Amino acid sequence: MSRLNPEKLYVEFTDVTATEPIIPRRYTLTHSDITADLFLTIGSDFAYYKLNPMRDEVMGEWMEDDANGNAFYVYLYVDGQFVPEIKAIREAIFRKELPLALEAIRYGDNDFFNAHPNLNYIPIIVYFLSTDPMFYKIENWGTFSDYIINVS
Repeated sequence: MSRLNPEKLYVEFTDVTATEPIIPRRYTLTHSDITADLFLTIGSDFAYYKLNPMRDEVMGEWMEDDANGNAFYVYLYVDGQFVPEIKAIREAIFRKELPLALEAIRYGDNDFFNAHPNLNYIPIIVYFLSTDPMFYKIENWGTFSDYIINVS
């Protein structure tokens, strides 16, 4: 079941079109804790100017991958100056909210996926970034075909 409310998603394209290019194409997903709105910026670079001190954004990009041809890489910033207990909470929140974030990226860039339907089946590789080896992880989170939502 989808968790994304499309009415709460706001998409901005910077220097890319709705369908091109594949590489470089980067996504920065931020949100408002007050309104629960999601803000997706799609461009040739990450929208660093939209990051906040909490560093709770989801960043992703299409990259060439030797094993699969292409892959979608997601970067989640688990730590910083946080103690291990806070890192564990942040990791748990990222894990809980990542399906929503992937739905938002897939839905928000729907024209792109319609123009390149094969990209629905490219692996999503997630990096949980941390200087602490206990929290630094690289995981496969399926493909965008797992995160397609149907809106009536």
